[in-house]
Amino acid sequence: EICRQILDRPAPDSSHIEEEERPQLPWWKTKKWASHIILRMFERYGSPGNVISKEYKEFAEWFLQTFSSGLLTVLLKILDQYRSKVYVSPRVMTNTIDYIKTAVSHAFSWKMLKPHILVIIRDVIFPLMSYSDADEELWESDPVEYIRKKFDVFDDFVSPVQSAEMLLHNCCKTRKGILTQVMQIIMQIINTPNLGHKEKDGALHMVGSLAEVLLRKKIFKEQVEQLLMQYVFPEFASPHGHLRARACWVMHYFSDIKLKNPQVLEQIMRYLSNALLTDKDLPVKVEAAVSMQMFLISQDDAAPYLNNQIKEITMEVLKIIRETENEELTTVLQKIVCTYSDQLPPIAVEICQHLATTFSQVLETDENSDEKAITAMGLLSTMETLLAVMDEHPAVLASLHPIVLQVIGHVLQQNVFEFYEEAFALVCDLTSKSISPDMWKLLEIIYELFQKNGADYFVDMMPALHNYITVDTPAFLSNQNHVLAMYNMCKSILTSNNTEESECSAAKLLEVIILQCKGQIDNCIPSFVELALMRLTREVKTSELRTMCLQVVIAAIYYNPTLLLDILQNIPIPVPDSSITDHFIRQWLHDFDCFLGIHDRKLCIIGLCTLLSLGDRKPTVLSELPDKIIPTMLMVFDGLKRAYVARATEGEEEESEDESEDLEDALSSDEDDVDEMNPYYKNMAKMVQEKGAEAGFQITASIQDADSDDDDDDDDDDDEDGDELDETALEGYTTPLDDEDNPNAVDEYILFQDVMTTLPSTDPAWYTMLTRNLNASEQKQLQEVFQAANQRKEMKRSKQIEKSGGMLMAA
Repeated sequence: EICRQILDRPAPDSSHIEEEERPQLPWWKTKKWASHIILRMFERYGSPGNVISKEYKEFAEWFLQTFSSGLLTVLLKILDQYRSKVYVSPRVMTNTIDYIKTAVSHAFSWKMLKPHILVIIRDVIFPLMSYSDADEELWESDPVEYIRKKFDVFDDFVSPVQSAEMLLHNCCKTRKGILTQVMQIIMQIINTPNLGHKEKDGALHMVGSLAEVLLRKKIFKEQVEQLLMQYVFPEFASPHGHLRARACWVMHYFSDIKLKNPQVLEQIMRYLSNALLTDKDLPVKVEAAVSMQMFLISQDDAAPYLNNQIKEITMEVLKIIRETENEELTTVLQKIVCTYSDQLPPIAVEICQHLATTFSQVLETDENSDEKAITAMGLLSTMETLLAVMDEHPAVLASLHPIVLQVIGHVLQQNVFEFYEEAFALVCDLTSKSISPDMWKLLEIIYELFQKNGADYFVDMMPALHNYITVDTPAFLSNQNHVLAMYNMCKSILTSNNTEESECSAAKLLEVIILQCKGQIDNCIPSFVELALMRLTREVKTSELRTMCLQVVIAAIYYNPTLLLDILQNIPIPVPDSSITDHFIRQWLHDFDCFLGIHDRKLCIIGLCTLLSLGDRKPTVLSELPDKIIPTMLMVFDGLKRAYVARATEGEEEESEDESEDLEDALSSDEDDVDEMNPYYKNMAKMVQEKGAEAGFQITASIQDADSDDDDDDDDDDDEDGDELDETALEGYTTPLDDEDNPNAVDEYILFQDVMTTLPSTDPAWYTMLTRNLNASEQKQLQEVFQAANQRKEMKRSKQIEKSGGMLMAA
């Protein structure tokens, strides 16, 4: 009520004060905060169906019915002042319009607003969305600042223009009959004889803001193509730069249109390319570039129309990126690079040099640091895209490497930590196929950086570090300092106060080294194993970290079981009432259900198979647990089977497309627009269950509302059926075990079958102990695993025949 009274009181006349200074006057500051408070109260606690927590549901109903009348009366009065040319500060306008936008969704408040809404649209929204005197002055005086302002996402939050767009869109989308009446208003404006260029801009602005709704309403989408040709296309030749820019902007928002005439698409692409290449006004070029990108994304047939000009277009985009330092344009360039990878090799080096120079330029300017950072990240991401698409052009790639390496060196050596993530991504790209002498020198720089202040970025370094180990393993092992650097980084992470995500990555790196360098690093294995086991002596909060540390030791079993058992016997870690070997194996078997994905389960099976085959050298604790070993392995195999099925079906799944012929979610006057995402979640849950069934397993987990009272976040007994759907986060760091194309790679099914068929003759007593208490279900599972092993043997043999040209003869 206090806020309502503050907003209702007339502000003293301020016409004698400069307009830029008026928002700082005490009256307008007070009104700004009063409008902000009622808006936040309504959005968070007073809007039924949209409150931040279910406990406010009753309060929201009370708030809506108690305060709507009084507050809306005052807010409508503020809008009436604006339409009567009485000054209202931008922030108060923004908050007022945002409140009304939310009120439109509720039947109770909509009934109060409905009689006024068309007047609001015509006399408030339309003027706000029209080209203003301030826009014109900024366009003429500082076009770069004009572009920055128009593309500033932070400015949108406090802009009455953006709020006006959203109110217009919400009214037309959610309330029956409003879209038709609004389009009549727009057509009436746009067909006015001698219409001013600023008003024409406002009408086109409104059309573009309604693009999504128009394209989904059957009655309108049939007419959109003609509307664009009649009212938008002519503005590409307008003498007013802002209308040429608006034409590009409108086309951007209609890029999803299904055109009946293919020649219209050709015409659109010609308009946009001409605007980009020939227009004298920078804002027009920027809007043309962004719109062009949207058509390349949305229209499959758009790309060929730019083939003949793509080099000129690319260089022009690079030029305006340097002039404007606009982050939107870096995504435009990325799309161009991806789409026209075959045409760009001749200028790829020039593109990369341009990006590097612009990146240095952006780093040297201190103004608008947040925006500059986004732009700089975009430039680095574009370099990454360029490297990826030039992958099939080795000569070009070789010329790009020194330029990119220089940029990486600048970021790392100057400690520009804001861009470490992007820099390490580029290091990963430069080391993905081969590792040059310069890249080995860069590893030294990375290690030095880690020692100074880089531990927080260890997870970002991981892909590049993995490449250093796996891409050229002989070179990695040729210098002991390489291995020592990796170990020291892992040791620092695992013995200091770091996140468990970083610690998981460190343990994974140790595992990768062990598996990649089998038989070549005997002297390192004791240190690696001790480091992993020592971490387990301290508190471990997540099963992921515990499993990763166990996997380091399991990898060492695969590396050399005798060596590992000797290490465990001599390791200086006290374990009460047990040896470290016994404790480790018991923990391993206990945690078998924490091994997820394919790699982790595969390593688990291979490690157990290795122990089972040790004969007299096997740890004595195994003889104490014979009834647990095979059932545990069968359960791991069951998880493996589902993980393989999930991976095989992953590429076949397609996103469900909403091809609704008509947008039928407009509401009548007595309906509320609440909980808009629920239908989406229901459809998503249905799709997940269907796909799960296709993959051979049942999904029983459900998608819960974020406000659900069932707060089970801390429950460790999560539904296991979801574990097979995705590979573990670290599974992308491949090892020789994961190379299924290698005919000599270990197959866990075949290995298990070989072990189980060999044991009866080599160690019959041990085999009997392992299998004597298997129940009927477990015996059936065992046979299924053997059948899978036979199938895999046959597949391997078929691949070998195919690889050798079909010349292998049957045995």
